[in-house]
Amino acid sequence: MTRTEGKLPNIDGRCNCLAARQASRYLTAVYDRALSPVELRITQFSILHKLVKGGPLAMGELAGKMAMDRTTLTSNLKPLERDGLIDIVPGEDRRSKQAVVTKAGLARYKMALPLWSEAQSKFEGAYGASPAARLRDALRAVLDSGFDPWADSSVDAQA
Repeated sequence: MTRTEGKLPNIDGRCNCLAARQASRYLTAVYDRALSPVELRITQFSILHKLVKGGPLAMGELAGKMAMDRTTLTSNLKPLERDGLIDIVPGEDRRSKQAVVTKAGLARYKMALPLWSEAQSKFEGAYGASPAARLRDALRAVLDSGFDPWADSSVDAQA
């Protein structure tokens, strides 16, 4: 142990972010593997789901529904657009853009849905259906914890 290690607090097992990210990477790998036969990743599947269920969505609205900053959303949309699964079209006021699922995107989503369902069932079988529901509720509650992680930092500094 170095001299400074003894003076630093031990956060092992206490960091909420690390625990959430570790679990997220683990589950992402599980769902990505399940969706690989239809050449989708879980983030892409989730975006397609939001577009299939919600219709065309403005970029800001889709970013909010995905709990992503707009830059990350844009990088996740590019492969979907490249593969013809979504289109990015002008929004209602022409200054904004909307994401729209294409017929090919809807077809791919429908092919992926049973694969997602199987992964979901396997996880709930291993983890437990009730604990899985409580986990989802707890994780959704994090989104309402009062932080605004994507706020403009210059606005935060002025407040």
